[in-house]
Amino acid sequence: MKRLFYFVVLIAGLSSIHSCKDLTDEEGNPLLDLNQNTGLIGPRALSREVTDVGTIAEYEYNGLLLSRVKTPKNSVTNVEWSGDKISKITFNGFLDSDGDGVLDTDSTSYTQQYTYGNLSRLTLISENRTVYRRAAPVPPATVGVYAVLAKTKALHTLTYSATTGKMVTIDSNWGADIPNFVYTDYSKATYSYSGDNVSGVLKNIGTFTGSVVNPPTEKYGFDFTNYDSNINGYTLLPFAYKVSVLISTEVNDDRALILSPNNPKRMSITDLVPPIPVSVPFATDYRYDAQTYVTQGFKVNYFYKPL
Repeated sequence: MKRLFYFVVLIAGLSSIHSCKDLTDEEGNPLLDLNQNTGLIGPRALSREVTDVGTIAEYEYNGLLLSRVKTPKNSVTNVEWSGDKISKITFNGFLDSDGDGVLDTDSTSYTQQYTYGNLSRLTLISENRTVYRRAAPVPPATVGVYAVLAKTKALHTLTYSATTGKMVTIDSNWGADIPNFVYTDYSKATYSYSGDNVSGVLKNIGTFTGSVVNPPTEKYGFDFTNYDSNINGYTLLPFAYKVSVLISTEVNDDRALILSPNNPKRMSITDLVPPIPVSVPFATDYRYDAQTYVTQGFKVNYFYKPL
């Protein structure tokens, strides 16, 4: 229930029943009329995501390939490629690991290695993660140094539908990176679709006792409905990077809309553990440019650049 409350706080801050406010400078002048943008025609790339409080993602490219993503508090995701496939992603910075809408004070670094199987599909992601916490300062210093708080290893396995080819599950196992390593925790995200769009995600989280999988201690449902027929800006990002976003924290499944080609006008988050599940809905109205790419939704403004 605590995590559901955090989701409500986070999504409430990013959602609106009505149209989003246009961005303005310090004098109140529009920075860019995103909703009348008729100048960008032809191939494009997603450049930035901006809210009223600032830039929440900035995308950099090496030619046509995504190479770096900058996020708040000087956080950086580096993307490495082997041919036309992402082979490695590294992150250094700050995450919102508990989903309360506030970035952690602890710093996180992780490296993810990507493995591909039949039909060149992404099937396996191996991860090493370290969390750092700033120690109390030692006089005469006024700021403490970061020291290792925890190290973990994880394995994320993706499966696909034999009929549609769409990703249907992400199974994640992880444990403390110590001698005699064993997996101690798990999560399973199961995806359902309406046409090409993600319509729901069921997320189970639990623990292992030895090799025994214990019943989940946390269960969440994420539903995405009322899709439009216009273009989701995240279609311009590589699939493997979007999966990395979904597994960047233990529960980041409210972001599953990034997998869809269109844009959901409604979403809901449900805590499935109570005898009577607790569900909270959210809604938005979108704005689009002349080429039908989304420019605003859930209080996020999307900027593009030509390729």
